[in-house]
Amino acid sequence: MAFNILLVDDSMTVRKVITKALQLAEVDIGELFEAGHGVEALEVLENEWVDLVFADIMMPVMDGEEFVRKLNESGAIKELPVIIVSSAGSEPRVQRLKELGVRDYIQKPFTPEQIREVVDSVMGVSANE
Repeated sequence: MAFNILLVDDSMTVRKVITKALQLAEVDIGELFEAGHGVEALEVLENEWVDLVFADIMMPVMDGEEFVRKLNESGAIKELPVIIVSSAGSEPRVQRLKELGVRDYIQKPFTPEQIREVVDSVMGVSANE
């Protein structure tokens, strides 16, 4: 099953690294959308079908925590799995994000295997099905 995935990170390089990790992990990607911060991500979500979101915490305009809060307030986070990919993850912050509905957290730097494991776990299917 192909997944439409939204990558939310202010670094184009990090978005490319996540894309490459998804490909190396053999995750079946339908469409891949990108946003540089939370406001852009919310705009993508208004206009596109997305199955899974990978989001950073530290971003300009709207950071990852505020983005997750907005998804929580709207109820969208119940249906839309969000995975935080960040190097700025103190334990209290990660716990707070999980309480808001984030499904998982991956520490930067990461491996394709870690990406695959989290996609398998969060989506409930094998990533290469």
